[in-house]
Amino acid sequence: MENGAPLVTNDAVVLAMLAVILGFVFYTEKSEHPFWKKFYTYVPGLLLCYFLPSLLNTFGIASAEDSRLYFVSSRYLLPACLVLLTLSIDLPAIVRLGYKAVAMFLTGTVGILIGGPIALIIMGYISPETVGGTGPEAVWRGLTTVAGSWIGGGANQTAMKEVFEVGDAVFSQMVAVDVIVANVWMAVLLFLAGRHKQIDARTGADTSAIADLQERVERFQAQHSRVLNLPDLMFILAVGFGITGVGHAAGTWIADWIGANAPALERLSLTSSFFWLVVIATSLGLVLSFTPLKQLEGAGASRIGSAMLYFLVASIGLGMDIGAVLTNPGLFVLGGIWMAIHALLLLSVAKLINAPLFYMAVGSQANVGGAASAPVVASAFHPSLAPVGVLLAVFGYALGTYAAWICGLIMQAVAG
Repeated sequence: MENGAPLVTNDAVVLAMLAVILGFVFYTEKSEHPFWKKFYTYVPGLLLCYFLPSLLNTFGIASAEDSRLYFVSSRYLLPACLVLLTLSIDLPAIVRLGYKAVAMFLTGTVGILIGGPIALIIMGYISPETVGGTGPEAVWRGLTTVAGSWIGGGANQTAMKEVFEVGDAVFSQMVAVDVIVANVWMAVLLFLAGRHKQIDARTGADTSAIADLQERVERFQAQHSRVLNLPDLMFILAVGFGITGVGHAAGTWIADWIGANAPALERLSLTSSFFWLVVIATSLGLVLSFTPLKQLEGAGASRIGSAMLYFLVASIGLGMDIGAVLTNPGLFVLGGIWMAIHALLLLSVAKLINAPLFYMAVGSQANVGGAASAPVVASAFHPSLAPVGVLLAVFGYALGTYAAWICGLIMQAVAG
């Protein structure tokens, strides 16, 4: 099959296989069966959403090269997903969490933004061959996708893949680095969460605001959540795909204008219509978060956006090369250095401002894990605090588009 056409070339059939794979992962991940509970203790569900579709490619069943699914997912589902994930941001509510919560979240963002370039410099001295590569397979390009994932999430990761034209082989390696390093760090945070009372008592952190925070979150949930109905669903899709259309039209015009009048800005990706599509979708989603449309979150706007995101993840997995994961193990060392810089900066600032462990842990995971795992860490402190993780993580989706791009430009400069 390697030199010939894949077994399945009909995109409708390939889409069906991806849907079945996603359904299988989500069903088994929520199963109470002892085998699956133990299995998912060690294997992240997100990794399977990448890995299982890659088997279709590896064994010649289907191929991303012969499919339009990734193009459709990245150009239509991704911007709609960004709109729906940023639509629910409540900036005043984030401010009311207290400056320490926001400070720890932004510290985590800065830790990822500067940590990538610093780790790239360190590995350049220790093992130059680890951070080499040319063209689309250059390691610095691949690292931009890790920055997107660790600041915002899967949507931002894909955005960086397109903006910096990352090759599939190096991207496969980066997915492994992303998932494995991020999950090791999440395990550390969950370990610390189980001992937060002792740690906060030892550090003398002021936790009085957390009780009030729990009450506010519970009240907000009670006021806004409702059962999704058909009119809500159609309106949510209208908002997501409507802004996607605006982003395509305006993004193409802006990119063409800059290309004709300031071609030197190509180095900053400003002549890429896809870059402007992502920026416009994120920015308009933020604008709409100040309007009554943000109430659509109560009907599940972010859940619909997340469903789009997972189809995007599966279509990316369809182009992955499993063997490429093991071709550059030094990248895991680089990822570890990167995460260590993030952790050290968080610990330093937490000590400086006397922040509770809750703010540090959730601020970190809202960056690194995104909306999928930030509530897991938050709920380890108290179940009612899970939405706080989502709130900060959704804020991360908005920041991720911009911060990951800046981080990518710095790594490009470092790589020369």
